Amino acid sequence: MIDLSIHKEGLAHNIQKAKENHVIIPTIAQMQHPETIPEKIQARLKNIGLWDVDPMNLFRITWKNEAKEFGGLYQAVPNYVEIPSSLSGVPCRIIAMAGKWFPTGCHKVGASFGCLAPRLVTGQFDATYHHAVWPSTGNYCRGGAFNSKLLACDSVAILPAEMSKERFEWLSKIAGQVIATPGCESNVKEIFDKTWELKQDPTMMIFNQFEEMGNPLWHYNVTGNALADLFEAIKRPGDTFAAAAFTSGSAGTMSAGDLLKDKYPHLKLAVGEALQCPTILNNGFGGHRIEGIGDKHIPWIHNVKNTDMAIAIDDEDSQRLLRLFNTPDGQKYLKEELGLDDELIEKLTWLGISGIANILCCIKMAKYYELTEHDVVGTVLTDSAVMYQSRIEELNEMHGPYNLHEAALDHHLHMLGLKTDSMMELTYAERKRVHNLKYYTWVEQQARSVEDLNALWYDTKGTWDAVHAQAKDLDELINEFNEATGVLKSL
Repeated sequence: MIDLSIHKEGLAHNIQKAKENHVIIPTIAQMQHPETIPEKIQARLKNIGLWDVDPMNLFRITWKNEAKEFGGLYQAVPNYVEIPSSLSGVPCRIIAMAGKWFPTGCHKVGASFGCLAPRLVTGQFDATYHHAVWPSTGNYCRGGAFNSKLLACDSVAILPAEMSKERFEWLSKIAGQVIATPGCESNVKEIFDKTWELKQDPTMMIFNQFEEMGNPLWHYNVTGNALADLFEAIKRPGDTFAAAAFTSGSAGTMSAGDLLKDKYPHLKLAVGEALQCPTILNNGFGGHRIEGIGDKHIPWIHNVKNTDMAIAIDDEDSQRLLRLFNTPDGQKYLKEELGLDDELIEKLTWLGISGIANILCCIKMAKYYELTEHDVVGTVLTDSAVMYQSRIEELNEMHGPYNLHEAALDHHLHMLGLKTDSMMELTYAERKRVHNLKYYTWVEQQARSVEDLNALWYDTKGTWDAVHAQAKDLDELINEFNEATGVLKSL
């Protein structure tokens, strides 16, 4: 469970700093139901840009923002993209919630909030003393640095050196310090090694998304409920929420699947990874290009016991489709050959590289389970193509100018042509095998105990279920914090 014990001195410092910087902290319940956010906060948001470094943007950490870059409020149904059968090649409906309309253009701003908020409102993190350290494969440290800036906290962002230049350019303006570790998104151990080095300084507090239970708490309660709301809004008579699939970066989003399985007991839940680094599938390793997911280990916060399937996606498929969705000739093919309308073609730019991989997981899952037009498969789009314009330019330089012939080939080979290879339906024994891999990272390298590791498998009520239920306790502490600052009252 998340430690919610109060540290009075740190809490007093945080309250004072929040008062000085006009910070109000949103509750998990408000992120689920943003229509309940006070009118005076909504009035302020009408004059604030989505990415502005303004504390009010904490109230845009929700899937239900309006799709506006400035002045947007909220809507009943989350922003989403529905992938038509003419594009996917499968008869089922594939729905994907879009992270583009969060501050920073990525839902990781929510996961990082889930990690920081418990320590901030308990005083365990002292904003006048500690630096918030955000180890990440890319987007999480962006969200953490942004939230730190909004909350007037010093931050340190850690990410692999081979991530897209857009991330580094933006971070240089927001984070107090940016550290580039060797390698690509699969080089997670190098990130962990850097955190151990930083831990020697007592002012450095690590918010490790791969082990912080605030990450699954946020996704279970916010992302999971948003996906359920989306399904209920778009379902037709006879539709079934049959499956959900998420690639595993920190595996935080997998806990959204835990919520969906609670609400829809027959739903199948799949975890995706890169074929070039098939750690779950066959204990494999290697570098890959699906930016935003990290490999060579099993995250501590992945509830493997509740995962039905593992799917590996070839990173070449995601790269080819990135060009298809984001080049003039690719979009011309989508319009003239597939008959997609302009709105949907624009929405396909809401798919970042890991979002494309998520869609491909859904397609492979649909083929494996032979899903029909009455089945719905859900996923999320972590970020959008905004984060990858430099990658598109690199691909154009590598392969030459894009054209209609190549667009048709990419669609047929890398989407319609997907097979049910590199997939595994997980038996009890196979889930236990994957869970056991946590030992080598978390017990041998990261000082976790065998007893805690076993509890994640054998005591689901005292671990996963207990964490998911802590949202109510966290909200009570947030409300007390806001009451103590008096900022909300004085608006």
